Amino acid sequence: MIPPRAVRLALAGVVALGAASLGGRVARAQQPAKPPTPAKRTPCSFSSDRFSTDTVPGGAQVTFAAGSVVIRCPARGIVVRGDSAERRPDGEHMIGHAIYDEPRFHVTADFLNYLSTAERVVAVGNVNARLPSGSTMVGPIAEWFRVTPTRPREEMFARSRPTIKVVQKDTTAKPGQTKPASPADTTTIVAETVHMLGDSLIYAGGQVVITRTDISASADSAFLDQTKETMRLLREPVLAGKKDRPFTLKGDLIDLFSKDRKLDRVIARSNAVATSDSMTLKSDTIDLRVKNDLLDHAYVWGRKSLARATSPSQNLLADSLDVTMPGQKVRLMRALGHAFAQGKPDTARFTVEKPDTTDWLRGDTITAHFDTLATKDTAKTPNIRQLFALGRAASWYHLPASDTTERRPAINEVSAKRITIDFDKKKVATVTAVDSVVGVYVEPRADTTRRTNATNAAGKAPAKPATKGTQPAPKTPPKTPAKPPPPSPVAPALNSSIKQP
Repeated sequence: MIPPRAVRLALAGVVALGAASLGGRVARAQQPAKPPTPAKRTPCSFSSDRFSTDTVPGGAQVTFAAGSVVIRCPARGIVVRGDSAERRPDGEHMIGHAIYDEPRFHVTADFLNYLSTAERVVAVGNVNARLPSGSTMVGPIAEWFRVTPTRPREEMFARSRPTIKVVQKDTTAKPGQTKPASPADTTTIVAETVHMLGDSLIYAGGQVVITRTDISASADSAFLDQTKETMRLLREPVLAGKKDRPFTLKGDLIDLFSKDRKLDRVIARSNAVATSDSMTLKSDTIDLRVKNDLLDHAYVWGRKSLARATSPSQNLLADSLDVTMPGQKVRLMRALGHAFAQGKPDTARFTVEKPDTTDWLRGDTITAHFDTLATKDTAKTPNIRQLFALGRAASWYHLPASDTTERRPAINEVSAKRITIDFDKKKVATVTAVDSVVGVYVEPRADTTRRTNATNAAGKAPAKPATKGTQPAPKTPPKTPAKPPPPSPVAPALNSSIKQP
């Protein structure tokens, strides 16, 4: 049965409105240098089990057909099938189990309009489309624009949250050689609207979700170029790695670069935050290099905010950071420009009084070495081995006192041109300063008042108070003044090396 004329006009109006709204929101890409030549237009054959012809005002004829309708355009390789159809001067309108097939596009839908004058195909309801590259689209509505003298590339518009499965091109294949696509070569895109230009350019907008075997991403809008293997995520994008050691990257804009269908580089700009199982990086810009689906190197810098690296053992702050992390295990970290390293003191060794300040080291540059050769996996808790500060260096560290019975920390403060801090099991072992050294090392002294209180608390009888009404005997002043306490030891003027007892 052919639907009433009002229904057909309403359907055409909805399709036209959707095309106008999509066309106004999607930017045009750069046109190719040599556009393909469109096929020559020739009359199409029309066959069905039964049909009738009517003349509309103006003299144009309209043909109504029902039952196994088939339209063939041999010169253009187009075949259209459906349960019933209406043929007008501007094109054919198929209703019920409609199928449109040509060498570069195949689609099935509940309703299908082929507007031959505009070389436009509109599919509505349970749309399943296959593109020349092997990519597929499933959704409620889609439009396909064929090549014309004014349109050098095919275009497809889809809206109402279609699902696009993009088959990535095999850049490793030799000319003329093709390899079958695998699930690892497929990128799934779900968005409110999708515009595909040719076989390579994809524009997606509105709550975009992109899924691959190695990563997943979400953003308000996205752009993909399959030929250059690039992807851009805009407006609150979030990228997450999905392999053995997951990582997350956020920023106002994220660019992804792949090589041979594997993620190779990721750049996050403006308010960038990268989180892995070993550290967190923050700054204006974060540039991550990926190898075998794991983070291999990271560059962090910014103008508005300094580069920060936070790990369980040490925090680094500088103008820029250079982090070497093969296999996503931190091995070497360089802080360049106004570098500042900070760590928590080992409070387990200071049970009486815990330090109220942190250990820190600053300098023009700081290099941190981590032990990645330990037998135990140090991914989540990197084992720091050494800190080296160069240029106007200064440090403040808490160390155990020389008196092993003293449970309060000693304080080491020193400034020099070069300071090296060696760690043993994440604890400060040695602080070495070289060239123009100035510093102070302070040892805690025994507190007799505390010892007396502790002894009394242990059960020793306190001293008897004076009898009421009697005055204590006056103390005889000493004949010679008491000697002042010895000064705190000062670091030598040239080189200083203070080791843990």
